[in-house]
Amino acid sequence: MERTQDQLLVRRLQTGDPAAVQELAETYGPRILQLAMRHMRNREDAEEVAQDVILKVHQKIGLFRGDAALSSWIYRITFNTAMSRLRHDRVARLAAEERDRALARQEVAIEPRHAPREAADWSHMPDEELLRLQLRDAFDAAVADLPEIYRQPVVLRDIEGLTTEEASSRLKLKDQTLKSRLHRGRLLLRERLQAFKDGLTLHRPTPAFG
Repeated sequence: MERTQDQLLVRRLQTGDPAAVQELAETYGPRILQLAMRHMRNREDAEEVAQDVILKVHQKIGLFRGDAALSSWIYRITFNTAMSRLRHDRVARLAAEERDRALARQEVAIEPRHAPREAADWSHMPDEELLRLQLRDAFDAAVADLPEIYRQPVVLRDIEGLTTEEASSRLKLKDQTLKSRLHRGRLLLRERLQAFKDGLTLHRPTPAFG
C-alpha cells in the first residue's frame, strides 16, 4: 500500500503538483529529521539538513526511476546531505580558527607604518600551513562575496558564534526568517567552497625566472 502511495506521490511531484511538495514534507519530513539527528550535532542543524533534503528531492524527482523504494532514495539523499554539511562545517571551522590565529599574529607583530610590503613568499612554507592559508583566503572571499542579507546571518551565527535568538535580535528579524537566510547563505558558501570539500590540492606558485 505504501509503495503504491509513493508511486502516486512521485508522479504528482514529477508533474509539478504544488500540493505534492507539502505531502512529501508531511509524509517524510519527520523521518528525514530523525535520520539527520543521528549525524548532526544539534537539532537546528538537523532541521536545516531536513529542509535541504526536501528541496533536493523536489528538484531531483525527475531522476528517480523507481528501481528502489522512494524511502530508500530519500534516506540516501539525507545521508549524503548530512555528510556534505559536516564537511562544510569543518572547512568553515578550520578557516575561522586560522583567521583568528592570523589576526593574533598581526597584533603581536605590527609592521612599521610606512614599511614597503613585499610579495608573499610561499616557496618555503610547510604544506599544512599553506593549505590553511589557502583555505582561509577562500573562505573569507566566499563570505565577502555573499549578498548582505545572507552574509550577516552567516557571520553572526557561524563566525561570531551568536545563538539564533541573539542574531535575530541583532538584525531585528524573526527567528524563522534568520534561519531561512542562514540556510540559504550556507548553501551559497557550500557551492563556492565545493573545490575544498574533499581537501585542498596544493598548487605552489611557480617561481619567476628572468
